[in-house]
Amino acid sequence: MVRLGRPITALDPASIYFSILSVFVAAIWLALLAAYRTRSPRIVGAGVEEYRRVVSSTLACIGVVAVLLMIFRPEYARGYLAVAFPLGLAFLVIGRNIARYSLVRQRRRGRCVVSVLAVGDARAVRSLVQSLTRGWGYGYSVVGVCLTGRSSGGTIDIPGVGTLPVLGDEGKVHDAILKTNADTVALTTTDHLGPEGVRELSWDLHKLGVDLVVTPGVVDVAGPRLTMRPVAGLPLIHVEKPQYSGTKKVQKLAFDYFVSISVLLGALPVMIVAALAIKLTSKGPVFYRSERIGLDGEPFQMIKFRTMVDGADKQVDSLVHVNEAVGGVLFKIKADPRITAVGKLLRKYSIDELPQFFNVLARDMSVVGPRPPLRREVDTYNDQVRRRLLVLPGITGLWQVSGRSDLSWEDSVRLDLSYVENWSITNDLLIAVKTIRTVATGAGAY
Repeated sequence: MVRLGRPITALDPASIYFSILSVFVAAIWLALLAAYRTRSPRIVGAGVEEYRRVVSSTLACIGVVAVLLMIFRPEYARGYLAVAFPLGLAFLVIGRNIARYSLVRQRRRGRCVVSVLAVGDARAVRSLVQSLTRGWGYGYSVVGVCLTGRSSGGTIDIPGVGTLPVLGDEGKVHDAILKTNADTVALTTTDHLGPEGVRELSWDLHKLGVDLVVTPGVVDVAGPRLTMRPVAGLPLIHVEKPQYSGTKKVQKLAFDYFVSISVLLGALPVMIVAALAIKLTSKGPVFYRSERIGLDGEPFQMIKFRTMVDGADKQVDSLVHVNEAVGGVLFKIKADPRITAVGKLLRKYSIDELPQFFNVLARDMSVVGPRPPLRREVDTYNDQVRRRLLVLPGITGLWQVSGRSDLSWEDSVRLDLSYVENWSITNDLLIAVKTIRTVATGAGAY
C-alpha cells in the first residue's frame, strides 16, 4: 500500500487505518449500489439506465462519505478518497461493460431472455414485436400473441420477424400463459378490456407470478421526456416537448467545438497521409464536395476526402439498376465499381469523413445528428420525415452506431427521428463513444 507517495508497511498503523477505511467505504458503496437497484433484471444488459444508476449511487456514496469527513475530520482520508472514488467508478463501469458483453452473447443464443406474451389488436402487436426484436439486447422474446377478436389457432405474420402463434383473444391470456410458460404479458391496447379488465388481469397475473407491462402507444420517446402523474386514480403520462434551444443548444455548441478541434488536431497526421495517398493514386481533387440539406432545409457544401474516381456522380444513372438500398431513396452498392483502392480503406475506417469537422466548425453540421441528406432525398420527404431537418445533420448518429450502410431506409428514418425527438447532450456523448467502437471494427461501411 502507498500513502501519498511513501510506502506503508503491513505493521504501520496507517496501513490498518486505510484497510478499515476501505472496508467501511466499500460497505457504504455496495449498500447504495443495492439500494439503487443497479442489478435489476429490468435494466441490466442494454440501454444507459444501468450506468446511470451506477453513477448516481457512486455520487450518493461520495456525498455520504463527504459528510462523515466533515464530522470526524480524519487525517489521511481526503487524498485517499480523491483517488479511490474515480478509480472505483472506472472499474465498476468497465466491469459492467464486460458483463454486458457476456450477457449479450448469451441472449444471442436464446438464453437469459424474458418470454413475452403480447396482447392487443393486430396492428399494435406487430409494432410491439418489431420493436422488441430490434432491441433484442434487452432480452425480450415474444413467444405468442392474444389478438382482439381472434380465436385460438392460426398464426400472425410479423414483417421482418416471422410468424407467431395466435392463442386466442384477451380472455384467453391465462390459458396462453400456461401453454407458453411466458414470464411477462405485454398489453398493447386496453380498449376492449377497459380499466376494470386491466385491473383484474393484473390480479390474475400476480397469482401466477407473471409480470405485466403496458405500452402507452408512444414510440421513440425517451424516458426523461415521460412523467407519470396519477390523477384521481388514473395514471397519466405527460410527454414533454422536445427541446432544441436554450441551455441544451449551448451545451451542444460547446461539445461540437471541443470535439471538432480535438479531432482535427489529433488526426492531422492521418489526414496528411490520406491526402497524399489520394493524390498519388488517382486523378482528380483530394477533397469531394457534395450539396447536402441542413438545418431547416438550408443547403450547404459537405466536404469529404474523395474516395471515388473523379466524376463518379455522373455515373449514378447508369448504376441505378444495381442499387442495393432497401426503399429506393438511398443509393448504396456494396461493391461500387467507382470506389478507388485507397477510397475503400478510407471508407472502412471513416477516415474520409474527417474533413467534415470543418463543416462542424462552420456550423453547417454537428458532431452528432441525423444523416445529412441529398436534395433528391429531401424532395421525397413527407411531413413526418421532414422533422429530421429540425436539428443540424451529424457526422455520426444513431444510424452510424446501429448498422451504418446496412440499415434500410425505414430504419434510418426511425433512428433519426428518435434522435430528433430525444436530443440531449448525454445521448450525444454516448453516441460519440459508441462511434469509436463502430469505426474501429469497420462494420457496415462501404
